Amino acid sequence: MMRAMIDFAPLDVPIHRRLQTAAVLQWVFSFLGLAPTCIFLYFYLLFTRFWVISVLYSIWWFFDYDTPSRGGRRVSYLCRLKVWEYMRDYFPVKLVKTADLDPRQNYVVGFHPHGVLVAGGFTNFCTNATGFNQLFPGLTSYLLMLPLWFRAPFFRDYIMCAGLIPSDKESAIYPLSKKGGGNAVVIAVGGAPEALDAHPGTFNVLLAQKKGFIKMAMVHGAHLVPAFSFGENEVFDQVANTRGTWLRWTQEKLRGLMGISLPLFHARGIFQYSFGLMPYRKPIHTIVGRPIRVKKNKEPTAEELDVLHQFYMEELSDLFDEHKGNYGIDKDTHLNFV
Repeated sequence: MMRAMIDFAPLDVPIHRRLQTAAVLQWVFSFLGLAPTCIFLYFYLLFTRFWVISVLYSIWWFFDYDTPSRGGRRVSYLCRLKVWEYMRDYFPVKLVKTADLDPRQNYVVGFHPHGVLVAGGFTNFCTNATGFNQLFPGLTSYLLMLPLWFRAPFFRDYIMCAGLIPSDKESAIYPLSKKGGGNAVVIAVGGAPEALDAHPGTFNVLLAQKKGFIKMAMVHGAHLVPAFSFGENEVFDQVANTRGTWLRWTQEKLRGLMGISLPLFHARGIFQYSFGLMPYRKPIHTIVGRPIRVKKNKEPTAEELDVLHQFYMEELSDLFDEHKGNYGIDKDTHLNFV
């Protein structure tokens, strides 16, 4: 009976698809389980004959503590590994360019929507699998991630290798403060709260009151670039949690206490298609829009901030409407700014 209910993967799945699944599996584990594993390993080693590893790492950590807030430590070789190409092809993920970005400028790229695990954001801006370096030569991308994860021993070093930096103000402005340009700070603007609205078929963007990234761009004279990732909300299902329900109330309370959201998501498994935490094989197309020129203004007024924020929302809405027909979205569907 159980076998009849579970849709098992056939035994003759081609090896390249097996490798794609393995690549995504390690990414999902890295996102959900690697940090706790690293923390456990750090403390476990202290009580074994290998205690010196944790002690030496602690010394290293002390001297290296500020590295995440100073641009991190990207390892280009790791970003070019074949494993990321297999991950790209699993969905697949594609990066679409609509305009040139001048490498003499710095940019703040708003990534929408957050989705559950930011699959498109990671693949496009933390690896070379979708050709970011070729599409935007001279630019270095930095994807922002919750500061909490940079407090995990060993794990912090791993995520910095991919160009991830903390999503606090100090870390975000460091690349934007560099003279000569060539830096693109990528912000999943909706952040953890938006992940709770990441349901298939929905186009809710948590942006109406999000103005911090706009002000940061103005203060540092960084051009704004809207980016919309079609399919980001489609790769996972999520337990219904509409606003006002007890589940959503609980999730909001936990987010307030821990700083991270806990969406109850599910999709498929490794060897079967009925349940599990592996994402569905559904395409993700990330469209990078035209840059919005921003003049440096160290002390913008509230009115100036509101005007640029409104213009950004209009540009993002236009970007969505211009491309939605290419990805099977009804012409009457529009972004819902929350």
